[in-house]
Amino acid sequence: MSFFDKVFSGETSFDRIFLKKNSERRTADPLSARPKKKRTRLGIFTFTMLAFAIWASQPPSQWVPEPTEPSTSFIVKGHDLATVVAAVEDVGGLITHRLGIIRSVAAKLNAEQSEALQTHPDILKLYLNGSVESSSASQEIYLGDLLDAAVPPADKGGNQGAPYSVFPEMVDADLLHFQGIDGWGVTVAVLDSGAWNNHFAIKRNRYGQKRALANYNARTDQMGGRDRSGHGTHVTSVLLSSDSPTDSPWLYNSIAPFASLVSVKAFDQTGMGTYADVIRGLDWIVAHREQYAIRVLNLSFNAPAVSFYWDDPINQAVLEAWAAGIVVVTSAGNLGPDPMTVGVPGNVPYVITVGAMTDNHTPADGDDDFLADFSSAGPTLEAFVKPDLTAPGGHMLGLMKKNHRIAKDHPELHGYKDYFSMSGTSQASAVVSGIVALMLQLEPWLSPDDVKCRLLASARPAVAEDGSPAYSPFQQGAGLVNAYAAVIDETLGCANTGLSIAADLAGTQHFVGPARWDDTTGAFYLQDFGKSWQGDLAEGGFPWTDTNPWTDTNPWTDTNPWTDTNPWTDTNPWTDTNPWTDTNPWVDTNPWVDTNLDAEAEINTWVDPI
Repeated sequence: MSFFDKVFSGETSFDRIFLKKNSERRTADPLSARPKKKRTRLGIFTFTMLAFAIWASQPPSQWVPEPTEPSTSFIVKGHDLATVVAAVEDVGGLITHRLGIIRSVAAKLNAEQSEALQTHPDILKLYLNGSVESSSASQEIYLGDLLDAAVPPADKGGNQGAPYSVFPEMVDADLLHFQGIDGWGVTVAVLDSGAWNNHFAIKRNRYGQKRALANYNARTDQMGGRDRSGHGTHVTSVLLSSDSPTDSPWLYNSIAPFASLVSVKAFDQTGMGTYADVIRGLDWIVAHREQYAIRVLNLSFNAPAVSFYWDDPINQAVLEAWAAGIVVVTSAGNLGPDPMTVGVPGNVPYVITVGAMTDNHTPADGDDDFLADFSSAGPTLEAFVKPDLTAPGGHMLGLMKKNHRIAKDHPELHGYKDYFSMSGTSQASAVVSGIVALMLQLEPWLSPDDVKCRLLASARPAVAEDGSPAYSPFQQGAGLVNAYAAVIDETLGCANTGLSIAADLAGTQHFVGPARWDDTTGAFYLQDFGKSWQGDLAEGGFPWTDTNPWTDTNPWTDTNPWTDTNPWTDTNPWTDTNPWTDTNPWVDTNPWVDTNLDAEAEINTWVDPI
């Protein structure tokens, strides 16, 4: 009997399989005992890199194990919030979160209560309320960050003393600032560990006007809450700090220095949060989008994908936010360069998922830029191309208080004044969120799909000397984002074609992407793209050019399956009860591929070596 047969038949469970490994990991020193990443070709493209990550965090899964403690936290989903509340109260469960955005509650249940709810007529599904990390104790710091942190960088005029974050120039955002396109009138929500809201550069714009509109703590369900981690502050700073290295009216250390901010705290000082906290934060954002004119949502965190994109509770809330007109930008994750390492919520096909590149510490020389080694790559389990594009994410200078947890753990990376050097796709996603704010300032009528289309159409792929793409689309997506090009672009109708978010949310139809798996070569490929990839990064630096080498068809927006034939075995691994809708949710054929369960997995960290 295969592993899948055992799991679905109930003879074994993910809990029992990974309990020992979980215990071993928790007792090991995360820094000294952490094994070196292996750049395998086939072994780590597995969906088990994601499914296997149930160990310490145990995020929601399509399989519901029996609680091993007297009381376990579950997310209970039904047809509407009122009936779910009534059902949980009827069995004596303790409700901790009301998550109306996905018609669910988080509740503490014992084994008898959870069993009763699984067969309750008003309950659709139970998920474990797993953990999510924005940072962790096993984080790695890139020593190259010291080059920026140790010495105050020179400003535009060559003076020492004021730090200058070069990334706005790398994406041509400075050209827009000079023309008054700086995010004015656009509100960005950042769901993270909070923000240093009383720092002048975050609280107010250059003119001293308050632009930090709200500060919600999803952990306590109350207004207010300080950032004790530093991750949220750094991400927010990259996005919209009003600080400047000089008195220049157009030079800033962020992408959208005049955008307004709504800060939502869902992670504690160690970077830990729960699915329920994150979803409650997303619920609050969507419910208050009109009050604060929220148009952009930045999500710089990842959790392992252990179910289909539409079946993950965080993803369900993210889909609701996109459908409500909010442009959602999320980090790809820092588990690269191996394929199939993009986690939740970056695996949602509709949203804008961002990978990271670096200037190689030579911002004036674009010919040696390269894709960051840590940047997670696609395709997703459902065969979609992710990330959608890349942005600067190496040695990013941003604000962080010296007593924030991350800064205290790594004082060597704290440079001049309040600036801290950090690398990760978290920072890259903040760059793109800032660019979206610039786009919406100029054209507020753009829909989320319109914004995504223009970002993809105006991106600049990295190319080799012969003009061919230097990296696979599963690594760089459409290429490096460019703020100026995105703002002036007029393309429409090129993103999320063939998809229906209404059908996805209703559960009547779900979708698969254009990726293919070649059994002969052992590589992923796109039928209309022709470039195969086994997971290795191209070596050396490459220029990010204005010439787009993509084919006439957009391979990141099609909805074709992996292969023409079904790669499943003849035996059906599913349980007798179908966890999906009564109707077949697939488009064309099943996109899944066989995978092994022996790969090492780890939850995404906030920073990894370049």
